Amino acid sequence: MPTEQSVTQLHGLLKELCHLPDETEWVEFKHNVDVVKIGEYISALANSAALLGKQTAYLVYGVDDKTHDVIGTTFKPSTQKHKGQELESWLLQKTAPKIHFQFYEFTHTNDEHVVIVEIQAATHTPVQFDGIEYIRIGSYKKKLREFAEKERALWRVFDNTPFEQQAAAENCSVEAVLKLIDYPAYFDLVGLPLPEGRQGILNALEADKLIIATESAKWHITNLGAILFAKKLQDFQHLARKAVRLVQYKGNSRVETVRELEGNKGYAVGFEGLIDYLKTLLPSNEEIGKAFRKEVPMYPELAIRELAANAIIHQDFSLTGTGPMVELFETRMEITNPGIPLVDTDRFLDSPPRSRNEALASFMRRINICEERGTGIDKVVFQTELYQLPAPLFEVTEQHTRSVMFGHRSFSEMDKEDRIRACYQHCCLKHVNREHMNNKSLRERFAIEEKNSAMVSRIIKDTVKANLIKPYDADAGSKAMRYVPHWY
Repeated sequence: MPTEQSVTQLHGLLKELCHLPDETEWVEFKHNVDVVKIGEYISALANSAALLGKQTAYLVYGVDDKTHDVIGTTFKPSTQKHKGQELESWLLQKTAPKIHFQFYEFTHTNDEHVVIVEIQAATHTPVQFDGIEYIRIGSYKKKLREFAEKERALWRVFDNTPFEQQAAAENCSVEAVLKLIDYPAYFDLVGLPLPEGRQGILNALEADKLIIATESAKWHITNLGAILFAKKLQDFQHLARKAVRLVQYKGNSRVETVRELEGNKGYAVGFEGLIDYLKTLLPSNEEIGKAFRKEVPMYPELAIRELAANAIIHQDFSLTGTGPMVELFETRMEITNPGIPLVDTDRFLDSPPRSRNEALASFMRRINICEERGTGIDKVVFQTELYQLPAPLFEVTEQHTRSVMFGHRSFSEMDKEDRIRACYQHCCLKHVNREHMNNKSLRERFAIEEKNSAMVSRIIKDTVKANLIKPYDADAGSKAMRYVPHWY
């Protein structure tokens, strides 16, 4: 659904809702308001909409619940406060997970004041308000836990309908589909000629599950279609905050922002533009590493591409209000996505990737935006070694995953943690290539001369002590000693 609705659209929506049957579990009509109950209805309607396969639910103030006549309301959410807070802010605090809802206030034809609350359907888990999950039973609001069959059915919906195949916009005309989706970019990226007629375009989009035909000769645009090929992500209500944000800071802290940009295109449409723009902001390093004889970018492009693509592919779309973010500092780059990874960060190099969004990941690989399955992080680490950069850092916060790339630092400038992390990743990289790390290979990784091999031995010892690597054969002599990751 579009983020904003015009007055004409609101009048049309009100008319449609008023013509619905009395017991519609994804719509509730009210005269006036009990502020506390609004949050309960948001929970109940969001969950019922998900159960019924609806993208959106509605809470309407100013319409008689029995007759569906427009009678007006005194409710004004724009000025309403509760416990000293603005109403919307208080509701958001009490709602979990955070879903999108929006208040629309307008005047009906006979000067009746009407409020429509547009509510995003629950996606990955039931929506609760103030710690309690609600559901609609006929025209009544009930606690979900009291209806075990409904609760089981709702979880089956979440399990059986991947995010990518849920609707981002429902019942669109052909004209609306072609207006919202950048279909020329789709045909360009998949390497197909643009069909001459509309039907050929629609057939191709439908074949890739970017749109779904309805029985009424209209179309649903799927989340997959919108998130990849939206002309403007802001045209899709619950995806608007999923655009990639780019923030550049002065120095190495977040105190002073140099520039802040938010993308507006679908990921497939806008990815190359994002990478190209990033490259313009990055300084160059002079002659670093044995592979180079001239200035090179501060970070390898392949590593940037892979980490940016990973942030897009592996994000948790159930965490609303946040999306992938790229932050540029003077000496590092941080790429963050919402969601905790499905594999441990220590196993990023060797574990086959597990994605919450497999259809999205598959399509991104298909159009060569990211590497083939299981090779991406390996290539990131390889590139950082080739460029003689500090090892990347992968970390998990409460609800986010962050990848950090560091600008060039000499060996003497690296601290103990930097060296241990580089040693571990080098050992993992060797292992996935069916080789073993030894003193010589690690010397080459750090560009350390053989006469200083004792320095490398100390790093290896520290990494063993940190329980990150172990000898392949503990009985081998010191010169023949080889190492494997701790999990081998």
